[in-house]
Amino acid sequence: MADDNQGDDYQGDELNYSSVCPSWAPALGFGGCVFAVVFANIGGAFGTAKAGQGIMAMGLRSPELVMKNIIPVVMAGVLGIYGLIVAVILNGKMVLPYNGYTQYSQFSGYAHLAAGLCCGLSSLASGIAIGISADAGTRAVGAQSAMAASWKKMGFTGDAGGQVTSSGDALFVGTVLIQVFAGNLGLYGLISALILSQLDYACDQN
Repeated sequence: MADDNQGDDYQGDELNYSSVCPSWAPALGFGGCVFAVVFANIGGAFGTAKAGQGIMAMGLRSPELVMKNIIPVVMAGVLGIYGLIVAVILNGKMVLPYNGYTQYSQFSGYAHLAAGLCCGLSSLASGIAIGISADAGTRAVGAQSAMAASWKKMGFTGDAGGQVTSSGDALFVGTVLIQVFAGNLGLYGLISALILSQLDYACDQN
């Protein structure tokens, strides 16, 4: 009877261990790494491409403003770094199996998956916002600058509704502020991911 009870206890421990630390748990953690990098890079790529379209269109009329309006391209490129940082941290949290048993719990897997999704999807949303706002903003800055130049060529020396003396600075400042707040979305996701990445539960098989 004693041997039977010990056998039941052993089977119960095995069942409890397999439910807390299943063999598929590491897939959640690696999924967090994938989602962080892929979604962040998609957001950065879209933001860069969309902002580049606006900058090149503006450069046809006002090539002297191209470098001044390169800021959104830099901000969009930073989003990919957010995903890389989170992926490296999550990779360091992964635990190798020991004696055929998974040492990585599903609690850690879900926490790290949530961290990857927070960073990746926030960076994706940020990249979309940066790209669209930069496309419209840089075109507007270029159009205002070209309009001011045309007014001067026609000989208007008065204010002319602010077009003669304006160099697009008012629109430029507004565009930069919009992009800053759009870029903050990715930063919020990064902070949340860093907090979630610290949550883990280690499995010990004795």
